Amino acid sequence: MSSYLITCTPAHGHVMPLLQIARHLLSRGHEVRFLTSTRYADHVAAAGARFIPLPDEADVDLDDADGAFPERVGLTGPAALRFDMSNLFVRPGAAQLAVVRAELAERRIDAVLTEPLFVGGALLQLLPEHERPPVVVLGIFPLGARSRDAAPFGLGVTPMPGPIGRLRNAMLRTVAERAIFGGIQKEADEMARRETGRDLGGFVLDWAGRADAYVQFTVPEFEYPRSDLPESVHFAGPLPAPVSTVVLPDWWADLDGTRSVVHVTQGTIANSDFGQLVEPTIAALAASDSIVVVSTGGRPVDVLPADLPPNVRVAEYLPYDRLLPLVDVLVTNGGYGGVQQALTHGVPIVVAGQTEDKVEVSARIGWSGAGINLRTTTVAPAQVGRAVERVLADPAYRAHAERIGTAMRASNAWDALDGVLDELTSRWALS
Repeated sequence: MSSYLITCTPAHGHVMPLLQIARHLLSRGHEVRFLTSTRYADHVAAAGARFIPLPDEADVDLDDADGAFPERVGLTGPAALRFDMSNLFVRPGAAQLAVVRAELAERRIDAVLTEPLFVGGALLQLLPEHERPPVVVLGIFPLGARSRDAAPFGLGVTPMPGPIGRLRNAMLRTVAERAIFGGIQKEADEMARRETGRDLGGFVLDWAGRADAYVQFTVPEFEYPRSDLPESVHFAGPLPAPVSTVVLPDWWADLDGTRSVVHVTQGTIANSDFGQLVEPTIAALAASDSIVVVSTGGRPVDVLPADLPPNVRVAEYLPYDRLLPLVDVLVTNGGYGGVQQALTHGVPIVVAGQTEDKVEVSARIGWSGAGINLRTTTVAPAQVGRAVERVLADPAYRAHAERIGTAMRASNAWDALDGVLDELTSRWALS
């Protein structure tokens, strides 16, 4: 039995997949401690892990960043990116590291498992190996490892082959690291020197590629090719879809295969404004022969207009393990987990998401040929309608989705994760 510490920034989209990983490790008989916000203490306890609270100075509510930082409201472009990187991620790093160090001083920890935006993990891996356990990054959103073959993470720029592409990537990297994030990098390096006596050793957004291991929960077919991929990166395949316990809605029998099914969702977090994607999709397909299946992501169904078209079916939650095999097109704002569940079933995608990591998810959908990237967050009905019609009419999109899905179905995320952890902790014990 091993003892693991999972560390996670306080955001729903980060905590939930890491709790899934915690449950798997617990099922193997390991001991798991989980460090995150007190807002998720009940979730951690329900999973069976030991909850460790973040200190107040690191407990930033990423699910309501505008509420936590009113001065953030109205910021756009590079100013918004700099504000978020500094206040939401970099500045909590020292307090994150302090509580991790306290845990390490109190008990044996065989490995610290973290996600790429937990900057305390970046600081921890700077310590000498005899002072810490191995640091394992859990890739729960698109791969952020630095590469000459890929543009900097966060720009949503797809690969360009050959020397010209590498030159473009180098220029974009210079702009990102020096012009956009130069001040943030200086702040992060100064913090690293105070806490560990060393600079970060590279760009703050690339630190995960320098960790002892980086377990990326996807397949290479849904990632950009990198000729210089670090040996520490291991593709595990997507996290398994949870087995649903949701009661089927009374309209479920309508999904009998006689009509195409278009599923539209804005996930469970970025769903406060259905005017961005859900309502335009409903309007666009109101006169179509398709059944439009809407998930409100936990919001009451009556937040949608009362006079919905007759081809629309709505539920707060839907069981993806049963729904996706029946879906012809997914329309989404680009949540990584939902997108990969759809691709596992070979479902092509229309995506409209340009915030946070969604810009990178959207870029990969378009690049892979598995769908259409609308390159926006708020769509017009005509725009999304044309995209859905195109995906339904052109079998190439489903063929590309099925190609990726075949690789995903052949993967086993738990076996891959267990193999990395077993090898790494055994090697560390001998060093």
